[in-house]
Amino acid sequence: MDTASFSISPSELSHLLGRPDAPLLLDVRREARFAASASLLATALRCAPEDIAGFAASGPPRDVVAYCVYGHEVGQEAARALRAAGWRARFLAGGIEGGEAGVDTAQDLAAWRAQPLPLMRKRPDLGVTGERPSRWITRAQPKIDRVACPWLVRRFIDPRAEFFYVPADLVLDEARRLGAVAYDIEGAPISHAWERCSFDALVEAFALRLPALDALAAIVRAADTNRCDAAPQAAGLLAISLGLSRLHAQDDAAMLAAAMPLYDALYAWCLEAREETHSWVAHANPRLPA
Repeated sequence: MDTASFSISPSELSHLLGRPDAPLLLDVRREARFAASASLLATALRCAPEDIAGFAASGPPRDVVAYCVYGHEVGQEAARALRAAGWRARFLAGGIEGGEAGVDTAQDLAAWRAQPLPLMRKRPDLGVTGERPSRWITRAQPKIDRVACPWLVRRFIDPRAEFFYVPADLVLDEARRLGAVAYDIEGAPISHAWERCSFDALVEAFALRLPALDALAAIVRAADTNRCDAAPQAAGLLAISLGLSRLHAQDDAAMLAAAMPLYDALYAWCLEAREETHSWVAHANPRLPA
């Protein structure tokens, strides 16, 4: 089989991540290489090569990208096995390292490394290594930061994460009981620091280096710290967030579910539409054929 027919380039993958319909990422590096690495691709789940068959049988097939170190036999074999089980699987060309010098062509190496992949730092102290779902807990009645942070976790850190909202005076005790990470409250490992909000702290904790995410962080920060003059979009985010909080005042989980598309749209704007304006003149959609 021609492996090019079921590969995906770093550039193609980067444009899919952060979206609600992003493919599942599987880190299938051999154990020694996985253990020695401080990083994962953003949102990746860990699946050792020998566990692929079990993973394939664990749930309904969906879009998935398997990656190894250099995009050679380990990632390709994982993708083949998943495809044989009915999954829409591809492997990452060049792997997490962007290919192997002396093995891959100079042309391929240059192409794969021209588009840096979104890496995230492993944080076992925060329950994030890709090996099991993480848990997060914060104060009830979220409005901005306590919704933006779960969005960031789901879209760029751990798509399987669980979130809990409890009264403020119970957060730290419940965090210990549930084995969850407290955030956006004094004494939590993820919280405000000076003018920076908890969203900023999460971005830094996982070393997420994406220009569009930095742009979104500026909007969240301005709205959450009542400095809407710092980002023109912050006033709109604040208004919509307060409106959603009134609509879902008795159900924090419903508030989070309702706000996720808001942050999806803001991130898409930061990624692709910041230079676009609106008027009677039609603008081309870059995702639609000409």
